[in-house]
Amino acid sequence: MRMATRWDIFCRVVDNYGDIGVCWRLGADLATRGDSVRLWIDDPSALAWMAPGALQGRWDRIQVFDWKLASEAATLSALAPSDGWIEAFGCDIPVPFLAHHLQDVGIGSAAAPAWINLEYLSAESFARRSHRLPSPVLVGVATGSTKHFYYPGFTPDSGGLLREPDLARRRADFDRARWLSARGIAWHGEQLVSLFCYEPVALAAQLAYWRTQPRPTRLLVTDGRAAAAVRALAPAQQAGATDTAASPALSIDFLQPLTQRDFDHLLWACDLNFVRGEDSVVRALWAAKPFIWQIYPQQDDAHHAKLQALLDVLEAPQSLRRAHMVWNGISNGPMTQLDPAQWGHWATEACRRQEALPDLATRLAAFAAAIRALAKDAGGKG
Repeated sequence: MRMATRWDIFCRVVDNYGDIGVCWRLGADLATRGDSVRLWIDDPSALAWMAPGALQGRWDRIQVFDWKLASEAATLSALAPSDGWIEAFGCDIPVPFLAHHLQDVGIGSAAAPAWINLEYLSAESFARRSHRLPSPVLVGVATGSTKHFYYPGFTPDSGGLLREPDLARRRADFDRARWLSARGIAWHGEQLVSLFCYEPVALAAQLAYWRTQPRPTRLLVTDGRAAAAVRALAPAQQAGATDTAASPALSIDFLQPLTQRDFDHLLWACDLNFVRGEDSVVRALWAAKPFIWQIYPQQDDAHHAKLQALLDVLEAPQSLRRAHMVWNGISNGPMTQLDPAQWGHWATEACRRQEALPDLATRLAAFAAAIRALAKDAGGKG
C-alpha cells in the first residue's frame, strides 16, 4: 500500500463547469483512497449541486477553500505542508502561497512538494510527447523549482483517465427503472437518449427525425445550455414538461441539475448519450454505451484534430465518425440514422480496453511519489 499523501489542487473556473468538474472528481477520488485534499477554487458555487455537502465540509478528507485565502497569511500559517501541488489547466498558484511554503521547505529540497501542471485531456500525439516533461521555473519566488506537465489520456504512455476504484461495481449494480422512477420519468420501454450539449446546428433536424420514427424516443435533457437549446426549438416546453403533443414518437424530459454521481446514472440509464466537454466524454466512455461527443469549438478549428484523434484512439466505426462530424458542424448533411444497437459492441470494447489501463489518480500519485523520491535521492547524494 502507498503512503497517504496531502494534495493542494488549484482550479480557476472558466465556463461550462468542466474545469471544476474534473478537479472535484480528481480530489474526491484521491480522498477516497486515503489522501487528504485541499481544493482551492475561485468560484466554487457549482459544487452546491455537483457535490452537495462539499462547501460545508461534509466530504471526508477533502476541503474546499476560496482562492483568495491562498494569499492570506493567517490561512497559510495554519496549513500543514503538502506533498503535491496541482495546477489545473494552466492556472498559476498564487505567489503568497508559493512564498510561504517554499520558505519553509526550501526550493528543490527533498521536502518540496511535487509540482504538477495538470493539462487538458487530449488523444493527440503531442500530449503523449509532452507528458511528464519538466518545466523549470525561471522567474519569481519559485525560481529554481521544477514543474512537470501531466497529460490525461487514453494510452499506456499518457496520464490515464479518472476512474474511481468502485466504478465498475456501481455500474453493475445500477437499476435503471428504479432510478428513472425516482426522478418522475415515466419510462415505458422507449429508446432513452441523454442530451448534454452546447447549441449544435444539427439539433433541429435530429429532433424532427425522432418525431417521425416508429420506435418512440424519450429524450432526457440536462439543465443549462442543452435545455435552452431544446426549448428554443420547442418554445411551448416548460421545465419538467414532456413533449408528446406534436408527436407521440418523441417525449422530452427536462432534468434538474445533477450531481456528478447522478450524471453517471443518467449515462448508464440511456441507450445513446450526447455529451460535451472533457469530463463528460470520459464518463460516457465508462458507461459502456454509445455516445456522440460535442467538442468545445475553437476559432482556428483546432478542435477538429482533437476530435479525430479521440475517434482514432477509440477505434470508432465509420458510421459513428460521420455522426460526430455532423454533430460538431465539421461536415454537412443529415445526422439522422442513429441506431445505438449498431454501436453497442464498439462501446463495450472501448470501455473494456480503457478499464484495463491504470487510472489517472493511480498514475498521478505514483508519478508524484517518484518526483519526491528523486529529490530525496539527489539531496542525499549532495
